[in-house]
Amino acid sequence: MTDLRGSIAQHYHDRTKYAPETLAAKAQSLDWSKQPVPFKEYKIGTSYDLKPYLAARVDLADPEHQEWRRLSRLLFCSYGLTLKMLTMSGEPLYLRAAPSAGGLYPAEVYLLSRGTPLLPEGLYHYQPQHHALLHFWESDVWKSLQDACFWNLALDNTQLALVITATFWRSAWRYQDRAYRRIFLDTGHLLGNVELASAINDFRPHLIGGFIDDAVNQLLYLDADQEGAIAIYALADLLQVMQNLPLSPTALPSPTQTEFPVVPDGELLAYFHRATCITAPPSQPQPQPSGQGDEPADKYNFPFCLKVSTVSDPIDWGDHLTELEQTILKRRSTRAYSGADLTLDELKLLLDFTYQPQHYIDQNLDRSPDYFDLSLIETFMAISGVDGLEEGCYYYAPKAQELRQIRFKNFRRELHMLCLGQDLGRDAAAVLFHTADLRQAVEKYGDRAYRYLHMDAGHLGQRLNLAAIRLGLGVSGIGGFFDDQVNEVLGIPPDEAVLYITTLGRPKG
Repeated sequence: MTDLRGSIAQHYHDRTKYAPETLAAKAQSLDWSKQPVPFKEYKIGTSYDLKPYLAARVDLADPEHQEWRRLSRLLFCSYGLTLKMLTMSGEPLYLRAAPSAGGLYPAEVYLLSRGTPLLPEGLYHYQPQHHALLHFWESDVWKSLQDACFWNLALDNTQLALVITATFWRSAWRYQDRAYRRIFLDTGHLLGNVELASAINDFRPHLIGGFIDDAVNQLLYLDADQEGAIAIYALADLLQVMQNLPLSPTALPSPTQTEFPVVPDGELLAYFHRATCITAPPSQPQPQPSGQGDEPADKYNFPFCLKVSTVSDPIDWGDHLTELEQTILKRRSTRAYSGADLTLDELKLLLDFTYQPQHYIDQNLDRSPDYFDLSLIETFMAISGVDGLEEGCYYYAPKAQELRQIRFKNFRRELHMLCLGQDLGRDAAAVLFHTADLRQAVEKYGDRAYRYLHMDAGHLGQRLNLAAIRLGLGVSGIGGFFDDQVNEVLGIPPDEAVLYITTLGRPKG
């Protein structure tokens, strides 16, 4: 028996919303004895130790050492272990370059080699606990990857590819069915790091979101019930002329499922993931490659509203992006804010780096980095304490580079409630909301749109993270919030599904 309630993506989103009257019923005590291990181990394979190539004493006159150093730094800045802490029980907790909800780190990173002087052809797994590459399968895997990606042009001349997977239970153990949202936000953080770490090391990552899921899972020998591929990067070497590639489509549609059985709680995540998979070439025309085609105008251009320009000089990331690398490695989520104001100039810098990458081409950053489809993402901000800016809710128009006020009010008390009682929402100077019209996104990309939206929101969130840390500000992402109440309180249109919240302010202490 089927139940017609729109697409499974909309159904999943509605069923995993938090609401004040139901949150307590959904909460469950955690069995800490079953907390998942955040690392994947292989019992056999050839290990390539990458740690020596992080040291300053590496012989950079040796071309082979230079190549190892580039790859080592790329992986370390993307997902390496950057801090070891001890929990209250005395157990070690390892933090990584990319943030993850609850420190659960559901993503795994694989490298596929076509066969290079450094890396024989085959499959490699990046092991952050050792900062090593494990060569666990030696064979010609490239054609199989191309087949699975519908012969995406980005794979024609490249020699390396990164495949990012999700180990679903690591997040579901704590966040249950809603974990699917957090998994893709976490992956978006990782994609943001890969993009920027690639620029530091003269690579250009070409994002591929359209692939046959089962084919990639089988290529990597994954148990698809436990772990699944969710994003691929063709890794172009900018020092090799033949690998300077044109842009290719990053996102392809999956089918849209509108008839489905009643799925019990606890099984919804797995069911929905299967529904977002691609099993065959898309029958409809492919979207334009990222960065090409007619871009829609900014939405919500209300008459007579206050408009504030956000045009700003770019953040300086130092010679050879040294400050960017250091910022990636020292990034931490802020645990408490002082409640002090930010300046309007600081807010402008944050927005400039996050949304205006074309301003950073002189610093050798990509002027048009790959996303799945940023035209689907909208940005709203609740301003509680920014010198030179009235309190209230604003829409950010990235093309016009301006903030447009839509509500006049101090929202500190409401933000405390919307963020599940977290003081971060109350004490932040500004709270940024990424939203999307889910129905419009599903019409364009099928149910797979849900993946794309959350990864893009996480990618933008990571750029915000790094800009804030560079400026000495506090920043923390929030994936748990009262969904519908956000729209009601802030005056955000009800069609906009809230994807992610990022709080910004002065760190306490």
